[in-house]
Amino acid sequence: MAASALLHQDVLELRREFPAFSKPVHGTPLVYLDSASTSQKPRAVIDTLTRATESSANIHRGVHVLSVEATAAYEGVRTKAAALLGAARPQEIVFVRGTTEAINLVAQTYGRKNVGLGDEIVVTELEHHSNIVPWQMLCHERGAHLRVLPIDARGEVALDRLDELLGARTRIVAIAHVSNSLGTVLPVAEIARRARAAGAVTVVDGAQAVAHLPVDVGALGCDFYAFSGHKLYGPTGSGVLWGRGALLEAMPPWQGGGDMIRSVTFAETTYADVPHRFEAGTPDIAAVIGLGAAIDWIRAIGIDRIAAREAEMLAYVTRVVLGVADVRLVGTARDKRAIVSFNVGDLHPHDVGSALDLDGIAVRTGHHCTQPVMDHFGIDATVRASLGIYTTEEELDALGAGLVRARALLGSR
Repeated sequence: MAASALLHQDVLELRREFPAFSKPVHGTPLVYLDSASTSQKPRAVIDTLTRATESSANIHRGVHVLSVEATAAYEGVRTKAAALLGAARPQEIVFVRGTTEAINLVAQTYGRKNVGLGDEIVVTELEHHSNIVPWQMLCHERGAHLRVLPIDARGEVALDRLDELLGARTRIVAIAHVSNSLGTVLPVAEIARRARAAGAVTVVDGAQAVAHLPVDVGALGCDFYAFSGHKLYGPTGSGVLWGRGALLEAMPPWQGGGDMIRSVTFAETTYADVPHRFEAGTPDIAAVIGLGAAIDWIRAIGIDRIAAREAEMLAYVTRVVLGVADVRLVGTARDKRAIVSFNVGDLHPHDVGSALDLDGIAVRTGHHCTQPVMDHFGIDATVRASLGIYTTEEELDALGAGLVRARALLGSR
């Protein structure tokens, strides 16, 4: 049975938990449509961050009360993150600063060990730069080749082209779960199945997925999955890399330092068990604990209910923007989440975004760190409105009215 969506009154009640919405912008209420970049934080997360900062100590090192409490809170988030992703055990969760660091960690550990001269890495044309550049760097270093699965006019991956890219030299397939610039949901389970049949591992950028749809890494069949806390109503500087236990166990450390070792002599160093061997130095302890609060908050509401509500809001905002003259959607995938990208006539997206800001409406403009996507559509940039749990119909109506005013102000032809 499909989950019932959050009702309008539910959303209005939830909005009261976000201090950001009590602060006017240019004298008008904030309309925040940039959650794909960074989501706002509920009071539960902010209060947790405050408590973790007011009384703080380092983790894993002390026997005094503050250190023991901080360690317990920090390690407890592994269990929460494992449950969020459907991971087999908490030890498969590695804490990182965000998705970018997670992908670089895999590239520099698993990649350096397993990718060699003449090998191949497959990415899609939809990828964020952080799921392209680390693999390019690895290919340049190892003499490997980067191959690209194209997208079509809708912004969907050309799945029928995948088998011709996979072969005996394919080592890694790196894909987004949800496109950050178009909202396209990729068929991760099918791609991972084919990659595994070819002998390759699948690395998934889940930054735009975990706040918007249920994730089960076992059902997806991927080998690595990463997300960022600041897109999940949590703190910046926090994130998670999940990896299959056997793969993590076989991977060397990426960074050296404190807390990732078992013993050190000038002759030899032995490394800590997974996951601590990948967490050198003092992390942002408060941010990780705050991420745990965000996970608790999301799971208490229910990700299925959130997904159902956002599906309604995506349909609503699509109708709203298409009701404005000269609007052209960019990315019309049949399976999308929480993002609508568009252009207005011949107006530059930055000008549209600046005009909307005067009305207190926050959107993202630019190439969204997906220049290959922009090249595919023959454009430089788009206006992107991205939704969150707190998005209301009234805000989306305000976007439509703001676009009409922007078009009149800027003189679209």
